[in-house]
Order: sequence, then structure tokens, then C-alpha cells
Amino acid sequence: MFTSNTFRRSIPFFAWLIVLCVVPGLFAQKEKDKDKKNQATPSDAPAVLWRQPSDIASRDLFLGPGGETMKPDLSNITFVKEDPEGYSVKYHVRDGAGRKWVVKIGNEARPETAAVRLLWAVGYVTEINYLAPCVHIKGAPKPRKHVERCEGDGFADVRFEARPDNVKRTDNWEWKNNPFVGTKELNGLAVLMALLNNWDLKNENNKILLVRSDDGTTEQRYVISDLGATFGKTGGGITHSRNEPEKYVKTKFVDRVKGNRVEFAFSGKQGELLERVTVEQARWIGSLLAQLSDQQIQDAFRAADFEPEEIQMLTKEVRTRIDQLVNLPG
Repeated sequence: MFTSNTFRRSIPFFAWLIVLCVVPGLFAQKEKDKDKKNQATPSDAPAVLWRQPSDIASRDLFLGPGGETMKPDLSNITFVKEDPEGYSVKYHVRDGAGRKWVVKIGNEARPETAAVRLLWAVGYVTEINYLAPCVHIKGAPKPRKHVERCEGDGFADVRFEARPDNVKRTDNWEWKNNPFVGTKELNGLAVLMALLNNWDLKNENNKILLVRSDDGTTEQRYVISDLGATFGKTGGGITHSRNEPEKYVKTKFVDRVKGNRVEFAFSGKQGELLERVTVEQARWIGSLLAQLSDQQIQDAFRAADFEPEEIQMLTKEVRTRIDQLVNLPG
């Protein structure tokens, strides 16, 4: 006879039965996900962070890494879906030519557009982006936070980030655990982050892009996908800022040289990354940046729709910081 007491004694048995049935399925799914991940990122695909640039002085920093051919067709921008994550309002859209983009709206759009161009100018692999001063997005929902509007229902200062069909977005990469740890290229990138006052150096902002070329070969590009927290003031949660040129130009860059290390006046996430930078490495990235003309630096900020007085202010400060790197003592 099956009594209530028998039922209670049977509960552990049924619990174990459920575990025996469910857990193997979970492990199997985990293995499938792992296999899928491995297929998405072939182990033989070379990892790329930086390429030796041979044309720094002639690079077009107004059009940036996408050039003229990748520019979005603004004649008909249509809403696809919203990306609810992150600080900024972001929408997935299609342009008039049917190409896919993620647009970022808000005060990260301008600094990110300029920052990408400065990284690309000296050889780092980057996202492809453009900024449009005013865009109408058909079907766009009400933004989840306040953003500047234009021409009625238009959005002001919209950053377009390309989503080409030949690029698969895979894992995040970590600043302290990647194939380039200890190299001048990675440490040079950290110096660039300090130069831009990018206080938001969290791993979630880094992305590995699996790029397939026309000849069928693939490579893993290690990019910083979010550079919006730049050209403001570094610091803690209350004191830091973004997209504030007047505060950016008042901050200090290089603090001092101690032995063969450079100490930077940087306050932000993972600031200890800059403790690894040698004088030689800082001079190296400075020597690449020094090949840029003032006009090229201005073009990077002009592409980001900064005001003329802001462009002059930012260009002068960036040049001052480049000179500090080139002229480091020791």
C-alpha cells in the first residue's frame, strides 16, 4: 500500500532520478555549445591586434577605416531591433542599401567616432564607424533615456557601426589574458587609452571579430569595440566624464618617468595595465602618432561632428600628449 509516508520516503529517489535524467542533457548541451564556439573561432585563424602601417601620414582620418565605399546610405534608415545593454541608446538598423549597422545615440557617439580613427591611423584593427549629424530612423521606438533630437523626430549625432556579412562577432578578450600580453603593441594600446582618457577599460568592451576575406582565409581581430568613454575626465564613478573636451584638456597625461617605466596620471578601470609600460614602448607608440599631421587629427574630430572651437582645443591637446611621449626622458 502506497501511503503518504511511503511517498515522502520516495522523494529523494525521484530527486535523484531527475538529476540522472537532466544533468547528462545539460552536459551534452554544454559540449554542443563548446563545439559551436570552436567552429566559430577556428584555432588556426591568426590573431591580429596591430599591423605595421606604411601610410600613416596619408591616411584619411575623416572617412576612417571604412573609407568612402563603406559609408552608410542615409536615404532610408529603418529600425530592426533595440540593443538594451550598455550606457548608450543603441538600435540595430538597415540603411538604404540594405546593409546592417548598429547605431549609438547619445554623448558617446562623438568621442567614439574620433577615437576609432586615431587607433586605426597608427595600425590597430578597429570597428568601422561613421557619424551622421542628424538621422531619421523609420520605426524607431521611444529612446529609453534622453537623447538629443533634430529636425522634428530625427536623432542628433548618430554613430553608425558596421555589421558586414563577412564578420562574425565571437568572444570578448581580456586585457590581462590574450595572445599579446607583454608586447609593445598591447602596451602601446594601453598608452593610447590613457592618451584618450578612456577610463572604461573593462573586458566586456573588447571583442574578437572573426573576419573572412575574399580568398576564403580568416583571421581573429582583437578590437576595442566600445570607445565611448573618451575625451573627458578620468576618475571614479562620480568624477569621470565622457565627451567633455573642456575637461579633457585640463587633465594631466604623463606624470613622471621612474627608472625605465612611465607613470601616467590615469584613474580608471584596470589602471594597473599602465604600470607595465616601458619608456621604449611609450616612445614607440608616440613615434607612430607623431607622423600624423594636425590636419589629420582635426579630420578625426571633424568626422565626429565636434564644434570648430572644440576641434582646435582637442587637436592641440592630442599633439601635446604625443610630444610628451616622443620626448620622454631616460
